[in-house]
Amino acid sequence: MSVEPLDSGTVRGHLHLPAGGARGAVALTHGAGGDCDARILQLMCARFSESGFLALRYDLPFRVRRPKGPPQASRAGEDREGVTLAAAALRERVSGPLLLGGVSYGGRQTSMRAAEEPGIADALVLLSYPLHPPGKPEKARTEHLPEITMPAVFVHGDRDPFGSLDELRAALDLVPAPTSLVEVPAAAHDLSRAKTDPSDAAVSAALQLLEATTS
Repeated sequence: MSVEPLDSGTVRGHLHLPAGGARGAVALTHGAGGDCDARILQLMCARFSESGFLALRYDLPFRVRRPKGPPQASRAGEDREGVTLAAAALRERVSGPLLLGGVSYGGRQTSMRAAEEPGIADALVLLSYPLHPPGKPEKARTEHLPEITMPAVFVHGDRDPFGSLDELRAALDLVPAPTSLVEVPAAAHDLSRAKTDPSDAAVSAALQLLEATTS
């Protein structure tokens, strides 16, 4: 496996290249406080590449604009457009199945774009989905989940203040497509700091769900 930078003018990140021909592709992006070099993204893309997938970890438009600082709610639509551009970049390179996802904010924006464009991907991989702001379960970010028509894997720490595992299980019932939940023990919101590397279990769950729904 090798890693090479990608900067097409519309997408910026790093490609993890599988040995031999790619049997599919995956694009993963970061959370509100990070960038495409987040450790969990590197681990996930390395595992996908080992499984024969061309794996892209990329920066959302808000991070391309400035190296630090949170995204602006008023410009979230631009970040969702960044998801579309990343998907298109991989569709040009690989003819197999395409998975999209990301960490926290990046995963949420990806899932919202998937709800808006059902054909954009074959499956979703959502890490530390921010179900609600910490301490504010009444502000659930679930309104678009019933519109997701592709299978989705959720990877979540059992100490995540953005949503408990029980809250997340209830939210998954809103998704009409098949879902899978990978629980990360003793992990909070930042899976890069998890004591146990969740990438193997996460990638295995994603590929099993993809195979079950496409075979």
